[in-house]
Amino acid sequence: MTSICNLPTFGMLPEKYRHMSREEMENRVREIKEQLGSELFIPAHHYQKDEVFQFADATGDSLQLAQAAAQNREAKHIVFCGVHFMAETADMLTADDQIVYLPDLRAGCSMADMANIYQTEEAWEKLISIFGDTIIPLTYVNSTAAIKAFTGRNGGACVTSSNAKKMMQWAFTQKERIFFIPDQHLGRNTAYDLGIPLEQMALWNPIAGELKYDGDAEDIKIILWDGYCSVHQGFTIENVREVREKYLEMNIIVHPECSFEVVQASDYHGSTKYIVETLKKAPAGSSWAIGTEMNLVKRIIAEHPDKHIICLNDNMCPCLTMNRIDLPHLVWALEIIVNGEEGNVIKVDPETTKDALLALDRMLQLA
Repeated sequence: MTSICNLPTFGMLPEKYRHMSREEMENRVREIKEQLGSELFIPAHHYQKDEVFQFADATGDSLQLAQAAAQNREAKHIVFCGVHFMAETADMLTADDQIVYLPDLRAGCSMADMANIYQTEEAWEKLISIFGDTIIPLTYVNSTAAIKAFTGRNGGACVTSSNAKKMMQWAFTQKERIFFIPDQHLGRNTAYDLGIPLEQMALWNPIAGELKYDGDAEDIKIILWDGYCSVHQGFTIENVREVREKYLEMNIIVHPECSFEVVQASDYHGSTKYIVETLKKAPAGSSWAIGTEMNLVKRIIAEHPDKHIICLNDNMCPCLTMNRIDLPHLVWALEIIVNGEEGNVIKVDPETTKDALLALDRMLQLA
């Protein structure tokens, strides 16, 4: 299980931070960064707000931030600007004397919440009874430390959207079938890209505790957990049709957490890093509709004024849980450190860490 230590102020931003001006808060962050120097490390995910993103020492997608955490051995304090599972991963990949903080402990992930360890262990037991020792688990990093530990114990590995193909190819060298947790869309899109037909993919319903599949179970190659990203599932085939009708020469690029139908109807699909890099390399004057989180889309638009860029769905909201990490919470987390207080610390217990690292290390060795 994951434990969170010393949290007398869980989820409660002190009132004084609600009354500070943006200038005051930004100046305070700069002061503390200068005061702590190399003892402080602030990694930030691409989906963070600009008000936080501007202070990052490292930015990237889940894989890049996991690698940055694993490589950092100097910082004593790591203030992770992302969501809960990312901070857990950072804690497990860093040394025991390094402390990981999450500025707002309410910053979770709806997808990660769709798979708990009890459901997963029940599913594994039932699937083994059906398929025997022919299955290996692959777990998206958007999952709890407990799910990662389950994966490590059972010979599997973690994946990110950047390396899902490579990890799925590796998994098939180990076993005949893959149990992919918790994002059905990333699992389905990745498997299809590798040539596995939809007819060989089944869906595991964790609520009903049953396998949904029409046909002979022996034909199943991929078992997908019935989970999804609430942001990326918001992009629809209707959005694609509307863009195609309105902008005849616009390229559509989406994240593989989008539905199979949306991915197939798009021109390009790939990880957050892939989307960022593709837009950087795109020629001036080119037109793009991007299907991913709104904070990132707005940042890409601002960074490329020479291109016509829109969001695939104008009505999309940013990732609401990621957005809980705002400037007031960042200042609060940094002042907890400089004041010698204890709070907002993410600490995974040693047993969970040991098993989860098996899954994470298998990924990082191949990444």
